Amino acid sequence: MRFFIRRGIFYIITAWAAVTLNFFLPRMMPGDPVTAMIIKAGGSISPDAINSLRVLFGLDNGQTLWQQYVAYWGQLLHGDLGYSFAFYPTPVAEVIQQSLPWTVGLVGIATVLSVVLGTVIGTLIGWRRGTKADAVLPVATFFSAVPYFWFGLIAILLFAVTWDIFPSSKGYQPGLIPAWNWEFIGSVAWHGILPAITIVVSSIAGWILGMRNMMVTVGSEDYVTVAQAKGLKERRVMVSYAARNAVLPQISSFALALGFIVGGTLVMEMVFSYPGIGYVLYQAVVSKDYPLMQGCFLVITLAILVANMMADVVYAFLDPRTRQEG
Repeated sequence: MRFFIRRGIFYIITAWAAVTLNFFLPRMMPGDPVTAMIIKAGGSISPDAINSLRVLFGLDNGQTLWQQYVAYWGQLLHGDLGYSFAFYPTPVAEVIQQSLPWTVGLVGIATVLSVVLGTVIGTLIGWRRGTKADAVLPVATFFSAVPYFWFGLIAILLFAVTWDIFPSSKGYQPGLIPAWNWEFIGSVAWHGILPAITIVVSSIAGWILGMRNMMVTVGSEDYVTVAQAKGLKERRVMVSYAARNAVLPQISSFALALGFIVGGTLVMEMVFSYPGIGYVLYQAVVSKDYPLMQGCFLVITLAILVANMMADVVYAFLDPRTRQEG
């Protein structure tokens, strides 16, 4: 119990620190939303119009930075994330609500698929080390070193330009109205294949290498040797003894990956112009949209914290040593 209490206090302090940084960092950036909006529009307006825009966006309300910080906490506790400057007068919560399902659906499925396939392949390769299966390692090492955006550009060049098989951008066919019908769902799935393949190919190598190395380490432990000496089936020893302990670091990594699912693969969404939260975050940074930046960062931070809390609970049940009283 003390283990979970300590971890709970740690996450509360971490959440407070994250929200505090989330408030101050955007305001430390040079420029302001009004200037960015004018530059984006490609024109100039009168000083009176600029002051009116600043008042409209709440940038000239006479409050000190500390008063704004206290007011920000009050808004958060009431579930109010404010209004987006770039998409005004749309609330930040609505912008995030519209973009989040795209990221969770695409990046989430692709990440889970990468973890499962990578862990299974890594388990088999690590258990049969020294065999022909090790030929996968150089290929996995190569793919783990190639960034997402490079794979994305190559995928677009090959499968959308050279061979017109998949769409090169967007989340669905232009002209369709989002709805729960087979035409729209099929269009979303078709547009998501190329980005999903990019994520899986780019990330699966890391999961393979991580699990393979842990299987090699665990395979030399005494409890594995004893299990083999008892005459247990090889599959049972591999799964119940070796893989069960080797997968523990994978769980921690998976928790971080789950958190970053919410953040989206920013570069991937930019390459494919995919309407996820990562692309929305990029638009918020370019537009100096403080409320939208804060909302995106907050959702990403909370997702990572919740994912890590879940990992701690799972880790504690799989490895009782982690919850020993200290």
